[in-house]
Order: sequence, then structure tokens, then C-alpha cells
Amino acid sequence: MKELFDSSSIECSKLITHRYSTSFSNSVKLLAPSIRNPIYAIYGFVRFADEIVDTFHDYDKEVLLNEFEREYYVSMERGISLNPILNCFQQTVKKYQISDDLVSAFLKSMRMDLTKKEYKTTEEYKEYIYGSADVVGLMCLKVFVNGNEEKYQTLKSSAMALGSALQKVNFLRDIKDDIKMLDRTYFPNVDFTNFCDRSKQALVEEIEHDFRLAYEGIQMLPKEAQLGVYTAYLYYKSLLSKLKKTKSSDILKVRIRVPDFHKLLLVGRSYLSYQLNLI
Repeated sequence: MKELFDSSSIECSKLITHRYSTSFSNSVKLLAPSIRNPIYAIYGFVRFADEIVDTFHDYDKEVLLNEFEREYYVSMERGISLNPILNCFQQTVKKYQISDDLVSAFLKSMRMDLTKKEYKTTEEYKEYIYGSADVVGLMCLKVFVNGNEEKYQTLKSSAMALGSALQKVNFLRDIKDDIKMLDRTYFPNVDFTNFCDRSKQALVEEIEHDFRLAYEGIQMLPKEAQLGVYTAYLYYKSLLSKLKKTKSSDILKVRIRVPDFHKLLLVGRSYLSYQLNLI
């Protein structure tokens, strides 16, 4: 009954996606049914690794991450893992020919979170974002184009830009928790002891540039993926808009979020644009 185990594995990643991010989960539901499961599998994998380095404070994070990485590569050799998250992820990697350089770059950035507390140069910052976010966008793009290498190369830079934009929005939103709970900052050349609206505006403009590049790619995505990705794009654009309007001093005190009713409006707007071919 291997099929039952495999279907149960993807249900675990689906549950993880829903429990950890209702916004992303709702976006995945707007993808074509044929590509939802592999995206759940990718999210489950990256979420578990991220949880190890960000929240398992009472455990040896390095040991856990080493075990997680080792178990992943064993699963790639065997074609199975008793860890359901790794089981469905390794199947997705093989089916969609996700190259190991993407997976290893992601794990490298997660490993950086174990010890690195500050990113002092633009090069360090870009390297971390590439591994923690850009490659996740590229993994998803592999699924979206389903083996079309020409399409993948055409959309590669836009997928990376969207990954960067979403990650940077998260950084800006989570500044308070990153500083107080993790003693960690990602933005280089920003003094958060004297964080001001001018510094915040520079970060916002950087993210807006990424969103513009990302949108160019969204317009060219296969129809099976376009609605879900566009919805996620609109949600994070809305979150950035709220951050843009929030005083820098307040960002250091509270976690800004988009209300649920507003998220529903964004879904409606996204669906209408999709139906009318206005994306």
C-alpha cells in the first residue's frame, strides 16, 4: 500500500502549509489541481528546516538540521523516507528535476541562521536571500513549467525576484521578533537602534523594485500557476503597502498584518483579473 503512504505524506505537507501559513495555503488552492501537491511538498520541506533554526530553542538546532539534511539525502538514494515531509519532497525533486544546487543553497542559508546574527555587507545579504528565498521560487517554477527548460530560463529572474520580494517583506514585518527573540538582523547598513522613516523608505523602494521584476514574470506564467502566484503577489504587495504607511518606530513594536477580510477581497480581485485576462 505504498500509494496510501505517499498520499498520506502529501497530506502531512498540506496540513503543515495550512497550519503555518493560511495565506500561502489559500494561494496554493488557486493553483491548478495538478500542481498543488508538489507545491505543498516544497513548502513542507522549507518550513520544517526554517522551524528548526528559528523556533526549536530548547534543542540542539545544529544536530537537528544535520539529521534533517542527512535524512533528505538518504531518501533521495532510497526513493522513500519514513518522514512524510521528506518522502513527498524527494518525490517532487525527482519528478520535476529540481537540481541539487537549489536544495543545497537553501540548506546553506538555513545553516547560516544557526550562528550568523548580522549581515554587514550586501554580498552576504544577497547570498542569504538567494538560498532562503530565491531558490524556493525556482523550485516552484520547476513545477510550474513542468520540464519546459526554455520557459524556465525565461522566467528564472522573475521567480527569483518574487522570492526576494516576499522574503524582504517578511524581514521588514518581523524586525521586532528577529531582534528581540533571535538577536538577528538581515538588512545591511541599517542601524535599528536608530531606525527611521528614511531608512524604512529605502527598504520599501528596494522591495518595490523586486515586485516590478516579479510581475513581468507572473504575466508569462502558465495558466495553471498564474492565479495562485498572482494572489500571493497581491497579498504581499498589500502587506508592503501597510508597512510603508506604518511609522518606523511602530514597526519595531508591533507585527503588521493584513486582516482576513482584506485577504478575501484580494482573492476576489485576483480572480476577476485572471478571468478577464488583466494580469
